Amino acid sequence: MKMSGASDGAETCEKTTAAVPNWILQHSTYQQMKDLEVGDSAQVHAAFLVYMDLTEVRRWKEVSCVKSPGLQVVLLEVKEKEGGPIQTVLPLPVHRSLSHRSIRHVLDRGFPMLLCAVAPDSTLVYQKMTDGLVTPDPPAGPFQDVGRRQHRKRRQQR
Repeated sequence: MKMSGASDGAETCEKTTAAVPNWILQHSTYQQMKDLEVGDSAQVHAAFLVYMDLTEVRRWKEVSCVKSPGLQVVLLEVKEKEGGPIQTVLPLPVHRSLSHRSIRHVLDRGFPMLLCAVAPDSTLVYQKMTDGLVTPDPPAGPFQDVGRRQHRKRRQQR
């Protein structure tokens, strides 16, 4: 902003419209992702947003980007903790469809997979993908399994 004096002695503000370059386009990791030449700029942008979330917000270690030639997408190979297992993250814009073949292609890399849906407002939703069905972890806390019979008895007592 530039201050200037008006004829009546009051000061007015004039905005200077200097072109501010987009910092994302200047970032070295974004440039590295573009150099992979996957052809989908929306997916590259999504991959960069996920990269920033994992490195700057979640502080995950050893985040690197690789090209998946079969899918023509940027994948991220990450370690959540130092010395932890490698995981593959597939960042996708929410408008892009995903097939079973695509998931299979990423899972065949041999690492656990995280799918990250990237919304237009930069909201990120992570989903852990597995090869087959996985039994969920039991709930944490002081829960007691009452079973169906006890539930029926309580209902009859009312």
